[in-house]
Amino acid sequence: MGYSTDEVLETAFEAGHILLESGAEIFRVEETMERISRYFGVDDAHRDFFVLANGLFATGLTDRGHYARVRQSRVSSARLARVVAINQLSREIEQGRHTLPDVKRELARIRALPDPPAILQILASGFGSAAFCLMFGGSFPDALASFLAGLLLYVFVVFVSAPHMSKISGNLFGGAIVTLTSVALWHAGLGSSLGNIIIGGIIPLVPGLAFTNGIRDIADGDYISGAVRLLDALLVFASIAIGVGLVFTVYRHITGGVPL
Repeated sequence: MGYSTDEVLETAFEAGHILLESGAEIFRVEETMERISRYFGVDDAHRDFFVLANGLFATGLTDRGHYARVRQSRVSSARLARVVAINQLSREIEQGRHTLPDVKRELARIRALPDPPAILQILASGFGSAAFCLMFGGSFPDALASFLAGLLLYVFVVFVSAPHMSKISGNLFGGAIVTLTSVALWHAGLGSSLGNIIIGGIIPLVPGLAFTNGIRDIADGDYISGAVRLLDALLVFASIAIGVGLVFTVYRHITGGVPL
């Protein structure tokens, strides 16, 4: 096709990096990079990719010598729109629908995809909290209280936690905010089951996808990456629990009991 090995490997590396920082599974990152490089004429003997949960390595043999790239990637929340877009792009490449310059332009477009608007994230958190409250056995008043707690939680996440706080402190304060809001609404007479209200409200903080991907990575033999993702998810779980527990501890000292 007339493309240099450097160009092909650089393009495959960029696709893999976008997937990795968007929360994709390790096998998906490696498979996509291999598909792109193989289609554009770089076979297995001339390149090697090594992917970890927080880092990406690529080496290859080119006409000018050796190609080598290393890039760090933080363990972050999932951006499924980017993962889906690159999955679709890789399949279109194998169907012969893109040249290498086309792929570069598409990757730039996918990397620039914006996050959902703040209001949409906040509303999704509220409705998700209410739905989970109902699923766990809460009443409709309980679900309404969870809805309000979920809204307030993601106002905090979008405008305070995400731009200004670490993951651990953000989830700790997020758990505390949900608990405080739930207790206040329960005292105001909205809802009858404080436990269900709180459970629904904290669900938007729970890293279920990261935890599942960690287990899947371990099942696929990517033990280091799986352990890193599981540890990251467990730290989030612990942070949420500490935030909830601190509020209950203070409440118990003030009122002499925790209403569960």
